[in-house]
Amino acid sequence: MQSRSEKTVPFAPRHRRVNSDHPARESVRASIREAVLSSSKHQHERNGRFFRLSAAGAFLLTICSAAIAQAPAAPAPPPTVVQVAQADVARIAPRHWAPGSVVSRDDAKLATSAAGRLENVAEVGTRVKAGDPVAKLEDEAILLRLEDTRAEVARIKAQRELAERQQARLEKLATTNSIAANQLDEARGQVVQLSAQLRQVEVRVRSAQHDLDQTEVRAPFPGVVSERLAQRGEYVATGAAIAHLVDTTHLEARVQAPLALASLVKPDMKLSVRMGEREFKASVRAVVPVGEERSRQFELRLALIDTQLMVGSAIEVALPEREVAETLAVPRDALVVRGEGSYVMRIKADNTAERVDVKAGASDGELTAVTGALTAGDKVVVRGAERLTVGQKVRIEEHDAAVAAASPPAARAG
Repeated sequence: MQSRSEKTVPFAPRHRRVNSDHPARESVRASIREAVLSSSKHQHERNGRFFRLSAAGAFLLTICSAAIAQAPAAPAPPPTVVQVAQADVARIAPRHWAPGSVVSRDDAKLATSAAGRLENVAEVGTRVKAGDPVAKLEDEAILLRLEDTRAEVARIKAQRELAERQQARLEKLATTNSIAANQLDEARGQVVQLSAQLRQVEVRVRSAQHDLDQTEVRAPFPGVVSERLAQRGEYVATGAAIAHLVDTTHLEARVQAPLALASLVKPDMKLSVRMGEREFKASVRAVVPVGEERSRQFELRLALIDTQLMVGSAIEVALPEREVAETLAVPRDALVVRGEGSYVMRIKADNTAERVDVKAGASDGELTAVTGALTAGDKVVVRGAERLTVGQKVRIEEHDAAVAAASPPAARAG
C-alpha cells in the first residue's frame, strides 16, 4: 500500500516512481526546453517569409493597378446602322380575306359550224397567235360543191350576156316599129330573170366558201391549247367543241365575297392580293351587283397585270370590313412581335434607341395601325430593330418611304 506522500509521474504510469531531485528529471526538462526553443525559432522564420511574400504581392498589385489606371480606355463600339421611318396618321380599315381564283379573260372551247372527219388538231401546250389554225376538217365534199356552184355562176352569166345583147338589138328595131312590143318586153324580162338567178347562185358560192372556211378552226385570240376535246380521225358534228384555248396573258381574279361587304367595294379600288407568302396590289375591274341567293355572296373581278400567275391559282383578296378611319400607323416592318407583346424601337434626338410597347391593330399590308405611347412624327426603326437594346447608339440610314408617302389619299382596305 503506497503512502499518500508519494507521487507518480502522470505520463509514465508503468515506470517506477522517482524522486523529484533525480538527475534524469533534469535531463528531461532540458530536452523539453530545447524543443520549445527550436519550434519557436522555426515559427519565427516561417512568419518572416510569409510577411515578406505578402509585402511583395501587395507591391506587385499596386504596380499593376497603376499600370491599368494609366492605360488608355478601350474604344467604344461603333453605332448600329438602322433604317427608320416616321409614324404618321393613315386611313386604314380592318380587312376580310375572301378566297378567289386566277382566271383568264379569254377562255374558249373552239368549235365549228361545219361537220366532217377531223384531219388535224393542235397538240396540248401549243401556243398560237390570233388567226393561227388550231384544227382542220376534211373538205373534199365542200370543194366539189363550191366548184359546181362556180360553174353555175359562169353559165348564168353567159346566158345573161346573150339576153342583154338580144335586148339591145330589139330596142333598135323597136325604134322603127319593126318588131312587136311584146318581143321587147320578153327580152327585158329574160335579162332580169337571169340577173336574179345569178345573184342566187353567187349566194350559194359564198355559202360553200363559208363552209370551206369552217373546216379550218382558227384561234380567235392568242393563247395556249390546254385541252384537245376531239382526236384526229373522229367525226365531229356541227357545233361540236374541238379544242380548249386559254389566253394566259390577260388575267384577272374572280372573287366571291359576303354580300355585307358589297357596299364597301368600288371599281378601281386598290385591294391587297395574297398568294402564299407573296402579297401585291390589284385594281377592282368590276363589281357584279347580283348576289347568289344560297351562299349570300357576290362576285367581283380584279385586273391582274404583269403578275406572272398561272390560271387556276388560289388567291385571297383583302376587302374592307367597314369604312376607313384615320389612325396612327407605322410600317409593318417596324413592329417587333414577341411572346409578351409587340413593340417598336423609337430613335430619340441623341440617336439612341428606346423601346415603346404598342398594340397592333388593322393592317393594309404596308402599314399597321398601332396604339401606345407613340405620336405622329416619331422615328421608328424599320430595319435592325431586333438587334437593338435600350439606350444603344445608332446611325440612321434613311428609309426610302415614310408612312406619309406610303399612305395615298385614297382609302386603304386594311
